[in-house]
Amino acid sequence: MSHSILFAEVIIPLALPKNYTWSVPEALREQVKVGARVEVVLGKNKKYAGVVKRLHTEKPEAFDAKDLLNILDAEPVIFQEQLKLWEWIARYYMCSEGEVMAAALPAHFKLSSETVLVFNEEFGDNFSTLDHDEYLVGEALLLKKELKLGEVQQVLDSNRVYPVIKRLIEKKVCFVWEALKETWAPKKETFVLLNAKYDNEEELSNLLNDDKKLQRAEKQLELLLSYLHLIKTQGEVTKSELLKKSGASDAQLKGLVDKNILWLEKRQVDRLQYLPRNIQIDFELTPAQQRAFDAITEQLVSKQACLLHGVTASGKTQVYIKLIERYIRQGKQVLYLLPEIALTSQVIRRLQKHFGGYIGIYHSKFNQNERVEIWNKVKTGELKVVLGARSSIFLPFTDLGLIVVDEEHDTSYKQQDPAPRYHARDGAIYYASLFNANVLLGSATPSVESYFNAQSQKYGLALLGERFGGVQLPAIDIVDTKRMYGADKNKIIITPPLKAAIDHSLEQNKQVILFQNRRGYSPYQVCQTCGWIPHCKYCDVTLTFHKNTHKLHCHYCGTVYPPVHACMACGGDKFSQRNFGTERIEEHLEELFPKARVARMDIDSVRGKTAHDSLIQQFEQNRLDILVGTQMVVKGLDFENVNLVGILDADSLLSFADFRVNERAFQLMEQVSGRAGRKDKQGHVFIQVSNTQHPVLYFVQQHDYGLFYQQEIEGRKVFFYPPFSRLIQLTFKHKTKEVAEAAAQMMTFSMQAEYGKFLVGPAEPVVNRVRNQFLMELLVKLPKDGELIQRCKRFIQEQVAVLHNDKRFRSVVVIADVDAI
Repeated sequence: MSHSILFAEVIIPLALPKNYTWSVPEALREQVKVGARVEVVLGKNKKYAGVVKRLHTEKPEAFDAKDLLNILDAEPVIFQEQLKLWEWIARYYMCSEGEVMAAALPAHFKLSSETVLVFNEEFGDNFSTLDHDEYLVGEALLLKKELKLGEVQQVLDSNRVYPVIKRLIEKKVCFVWEALKETWAPKKETFVLLNAKYDNEEELSNLLNDDKKLQRAEKQLELLLSYLHLIKTQGEVTKSELLKKSGASDAQLKGLVDKNILWLEKRQVDRLQYLPRNIQIDFELTPAQQRAFDAITEQLVSKQACLLHGVTASGKTQVYIKLIERYIRQGKQVLYLLPEIALTSQVIRRLQKHFGGYIGIYHSKFNQNERVEIWNKVKTGELKVVLGARSSIFLPFTDLGLIVVDEEHDTSYKQQDPAPRYHARDGAIYYASLFNANVLLGSATPSVESYFNAQSQKYGLALLGERFGGVQLPAIDIVDTKRMYGADKNKIIITPPLKAAIDHSLEQNKQVILFQNRRGYSPYQVCQTCGWIPHCKYCDVTLTFHKNTHKLHCHYCGTVYPPVHACMACGGDKFSQRNFGTERIEEHLEELFPKARVARMDIDSVRGKTAHDSLIQQFEQNRLDILVGTQMVVKGLDFENVNLVGILDADSLLSFADFRVNERAFQLMEQVSGRAGRKDKQGHVFIQVSNTQHPVLYFVQQHDYGLFYQQEIEGRKVFFYPPFSRLIQLTFKHKTKEVAEAAAQMMTFSMQAEYGKFLVGPAEPVVNRVRNQFLMELLVKLPKDGELIQRCKRFIQEQVAVLHNDKRFRSVVVIADVDAI
C-alpha cells in the first residue's frame, strides 16, 4: 500500500447526497485515522472540519481529489459503531450523513469558515503559556474580542489554522460562538473564609468571648457560630449556603467582613458536579416488580428488545435501577433515554442516589463546553450511565450493554426539523444491535407499533399491572360541558364540579394539577360584529394573545404582533376571547382561589437551563398548590401529594384530523390521570368534555389499554396504517401556492406507474402556509417489504433531483419524513 495513493472519504456537516473524497498527502499518511477529524477545502475556499469515514486506494473516477489540509485529532472522536449508526440513519430517514453529523457532534467539533471565535475575558492577558502562533491569535482576539476563521488565517498568514484554534479552545483562551446560544461563562461561587489569624485557638476564643463589639452585635455573633459549625462539617463554605443555613442577611455578613473577621473570595467551580462513584441500592423490589424484573431478564436472553408495560405509578423506575445495576457490575455502559428534559431533573436525583458519580446527563440545554466534557467522559468509558434526551444516542459509547427507553410512546423522541428526522427509539434499537446490547422499552401506554411488535413476538413483553404500594388507579369523572357557558358566552374554564373538587383538595392540603394543551392567554379573538379573526401574515393560523407580553404571537413562525383594538374588516372594537390557554387559566385560578399558590409550566414559563427543575422542586416541596400546564406536566413526573387532576378541554385532544388521534388522546389522558393519587389514597381525575360519547373516554375511564389496543389495531388494519404499513410523508414548500401544487402533482405523476396504489394525495395540510411558504403533502403508504421500501426511497430521491433540474421547480423545498408522526 505504501506506493499507491491513499484516499479518504470524509463526512462534512453539509447536506451532500454523497460523501466527498480527498487524497491524503504523504506527510499525513501515518497520522490519519478513521473517526478522527480532518481539515478540508470544498469548492474554491470553503473550509470544513470533517470526519474520516473510510480510508482506501480507489481513485475517484469523475474528478481529481484534492489534498487534505490537516489532521485535527490524533485519536478518533467517534468509533466505527457511531459511523454505522450515522449511515443507517441517513439511509433509513432519507437524509445525508452530513446532516446526521451536524446533529450528532457538539459545536466545538464542527468548525467551518463561518465559525466565530470569542475571546474568553476570564483568561486575562497573560499569554506566557502560549506558543508563537497561539500568541499572535491571542493578541488579535484580545484587541478585537471576536474573529472569524478567515481572519485567523490572515493573522497567521497560513492555511494551517485549525490545530492552532483547537489548542486555543483547549487552553480556554477562546470559545466557539454559536448564534442564539448564550456564550459560555465559567460558573462562579463566592466562598467565605475566616481571617487566617483566627486559626489560632487562643485568638478565636478571645474573639468569641471578649470582643465587646462582637458581643453587642448578636446577629453577627450567631452568623459567625453558624460559619464555624459549617466549616467543621463541610471543609468549605459558600456564601449562599451560609446565608441559607444561618438565616442571616447580607448586611450582617458584610458587618463581619468589614471587621476583617471573615473574608469573601470568588472562585470558579466545576459546572458538572460528579459525585463519588459508588453503587448503593437501598430498596427491595415488591413481588410484582420482581416478577416483571425476572420476566425482562428471561426475555432478554433470546430477544434483543423487551417492552415493559406497567401502569402509571407502578414503580417502573425501580425496575430500571435494578437492571442498570446488573449491567454496571458487568462493566458495561448504559444509556437511559427520556423524552423530555423536564423529566431528567427528577430522575437524575433518584439515579444519583443509587449510582453516584457513575452517571452523567446529556441534553440540549447544556452549553457546548459541557457537552464536550461529557462526550469525552463517555468515550473514555469513565461515565457508565448516561441519562439523556433523544440526541444522546449519538454519544460515542465503547461498551454499551443496555439502552432503557422510558415513556417509549412519547412523540418527543421523533425529531421534526431540521433533518435528520429520526426516531430515537428506533435509532436506539439499531444502535444497540451494533454492540449486541439489549433494549428495554417502558411505558404505561405503549405506542401501538411497539405493542404490536411485542404481540407478534418480535420483542419480549413484561407486565407490571398494579400500582406501587397497592394504591388504586384513580377514579375518573367525565364532566359534560355542552350546556355550561361562562358569563361571556365562552367555554367555561373550571366547571362547578371541578371547582368543588379543587376546594376539597386544598382543604386537605393536597396538590392539584390542571392540564390544557394550549399555551398563551387566549388561542384566538373574534370580532363580535363580523366574526373577523386576526391571522399571522406569514402563516395560515390564528394568533394567540399572550398576556405577559401583551402581544399577539404566532406559534408557528414566532412572529409577534401588537394587540388589535379595532377590527381590520369592519372597524368594530368589540372582541371576544375564544377558548383559553394556560396563561388565562393561571389568571382565572388566582381569582377563584385567592389563597392558593398557583404556578404555570409551559414552554413560555420555563426558559433557561434550570427553570424546569426549580419549578418541579417547588412543587415537590409543597410550596405550590396548583400547577397548570401543557404536555410538560404529563410526562412521567412523580408527585406524592397530588390527589386531583383536571383535564380542562378534552375536546381539543379528540378532534385532530390524524389517524393517530385516538392513540394520542388515550395516552395523554391516561398519563395525565396517572399523576393523581400516587402515594397513599386513590386519586381523582376530572375530564371536561362536550363530546361525552367518544369511545376513547370509555377506555380511559376503565384504564383498559388492552381493550383500547384491540379496537385501534382493527381500525389500522382496515385502513392500512402502521403497524401494517410504512409511511413516507413528502412535503413540498414554495412561496407561490401554484408552484408548490404543480411540483406535488409532477411528483405524484412520476410515481404513479410503479407506486400509484400506495399514494394518498397530494393535498393541502390543515395549516397550509407557514413562514410565507405554501405547503402541499403527499403520503406514501408502503407494505412492510424491506426491498420495496428501499427501492421506493431511492426512486423518490432520484425524482427530487429530476424535479430540481426543472427551472420552475428549482426553489421548491421537498422534505421527506419517514415514519412521520
